[in-house]
Amino acid sequence: MSLNSTKLLNEVRKFAAYRRTKRALGATPMNTRFDLDLYDGDFDRIAHTAVYGY
Repeated sequence: MSLNSTKLLNEVRKFAAYRRTKRALGATPMNTRFDLDLYDGDFDRIAHTAVYGY
């Protein structure tokens, strides 16, 4: 496998992990969100930081 296809595969895996993380945050019960001070509008940023690190 070439370097470009390896990089593409890694990016696809990261994007899939981002989507899974965002979905898991959305499935968190409301009382847990309240306890952890999670706001629905922050899910994109939280998932992005968790997967991509920035």
